Amino acid sequence: MDLTQGTQEEKRARSKKMMLWFGIGSLIMSFAGLISAFIVSSKQRVDKDWLSDYQLPDAFLISLIVILASSLTFILAKRALKQNNLKMTSIWLLVTLALGIAFVFNQFEGFRQIIEAGHNFTGPTSNITMSYIYIMAVAHITHVIAGLICLLVVIYNHFKQKYNANNMLGLELAANFWHFVDILWLVLFLFLYFFRYII
Repeated sequence: MDLTQGTQEEKRARSKKMMLWFGIGSLIMSFAGLISAFIVSSKQRVDKDWLSDYQLPDAFLISLIVILASSLTFILAKRALKQNNLKMTSIWLLVTLALGIAFVFNQFEGFRQIIEAGHNFTGPTSNITMSYIYIMAVAHITHVIAGLICLLVVIYNHFKQKYNANNMLGLELAANFWHFVDILWLVLFLFLYFFRYII
């Protein structure tokens, strides 16, 4: 595809999409680095420092279900906008926002459950395994919060009637980023859940 072809608006849309994918690519590499560090640490572990039978908190599973549901509602919002059904677009966007907030709440509930199990981030009750899990989860929450901010901007613009079936670039960009952070948590959760069985 020739990025120089098309109207000025089409060129701007393509450049914004390209910038988003570059950003997502850099985030993938960052989280791949965290996962690699986790794997390397498990191979070079000292028994007292590495917890091989760690348990993920139930709240992390609940948050996985919640964030996958939020991807579905964002898809429904986009579909409603394509049909110029502005009322249903509003409803699905607000449901997505509520689910995103519920995800963050469940992540912090997960941290509380980890602490109750006797694993703090630092100090005498900490261990390298759970510290890695804290870091991965917090890094992910940071990007979910960024996604929530994008979603709030989309909701604001939608109520200002800036989007319609022929002009939905902002919503599409936010949706793509949101789906990325959803898939990212799915990958992190499955990795952390199954990795304990193969070390």
